Amino acid sequence: MSLQAETVPLVLASKSAIRAKVLRDAGLQAQIIPSELDEGILKARISGPGKLAQALAEEKARTVSAEHPGALVIGADQVMACEGRQFDKPANMEEARENLKFLAGKQHVLYSGIALVRGGERLWAETVSAKLRVRPMTDAYLDAYLEAAGAAILSSVGCYRLEDVGIQLFEEIEGDHLTIYGLPLLQLLPQLRKYGAVL
Repeated sequence: MSLQAETVPLVLASKSAIRAKVLRDAGLQAQIIPSELDEGILKARISGPGKLAQALAEEKARTVSAEHPGALVIGADQVMACEGRQFDKPANMEEARENLKFLAGKQHVLYSGIALVRGGERLWAETVSAKLRVRPMTDAYLDAYLEAAGAAILSSVGCYRLEDVGIQLFEEIEGDHLTIYGLPLLQLLPQLRKYGAVL
């Protein structure tokens, strides 16, 4: 027996493989429809990483919801900040290397925005954060890490995948892994129950 209500279609407005996996592992089937939102407009207009993460999540969900008005659309996005600097996904491995050198020995904060939209209307939105401290590392280790992790880290704002070799970068983590993966499921599930998507 499924824990999901078949009468309420779910859509995940994200191309993130790990977010889709988090939903599947929790027994939820969602149609994956990435948003085509131009993030630059919001990034130029909204200050503060927490506010920006939530705004990106909401707008991604709203954009997809316009084409799927009967579905509950989940939007999610992350913004990372360290010592007053806000980070985007690296454009290439060289930028990833520079970002990781900056993060080494420091604590950064991942802000995970999550939103639920139906018929273009926001039903709920929240931002959850996690704090992660990257351990100091040598250039030799950084080179080895980048080779082992590969280009997959370019899809991560922090240049790591915690579910993979990226875990070796850290000496301290405050916050749950689902938030770090970019889908704060403990906050989302009660809302999915409230709107009839989960039994």
